[in-house]
Amino acid sequence: MRAVVQRVTQASVHVAGELVGAIERGFLVLVGVAVGDDERAADAMAQKVAGLRVFDDAEGAMNLALGDVGGAVLLVSQFTLLGDARKGRRPSFVAAARGEQAERLYERVAAGVRGAGIAVATGRFGADMAVALVNDGPVTILLDTQRAF
Repeated sequence: MRAVVQRVTQASVHVAGELVGAIERGFLVLVGVAVGDDERAADAMAQKVAGLRVFDDAEGAMNLALGDVGGAVLLVSQFTLLGDARKGRRPSFVAAARGEQAERLYERVAAGVRGAGIAVATGRFGADMAVALVNDGPVTILLDTQRAF
């Protein structure tokens, strides 16, 4: 499972012109589910997102997590994070999990973050979404449960 975590001052997602999710301070998390991912990967991703300490403390050091600052998460599914463009110019998405498995694990990540006491808004799984954000810092962190990077 892969994720791009962006620290934001605000983020939103629209589907067909309808606002389906929005947050203020927190994380926009784009998450892609890989073939072979399971509940353990989803739980590990949820724990990592909920506990990631990238907000400044009183001394200006990145020591605070979402719960410390009252932050929220906007979680958006994005299978293209599993795209492999090492050969040619057209990415291959064979590493991305198929719909039913991916949606189930995406929902498990959302539930895991909520279980940590963090407010979670979501996009609409499988929809063509328009995502807007104001990246704070900018701070962008890449996560991979398979430790590919």
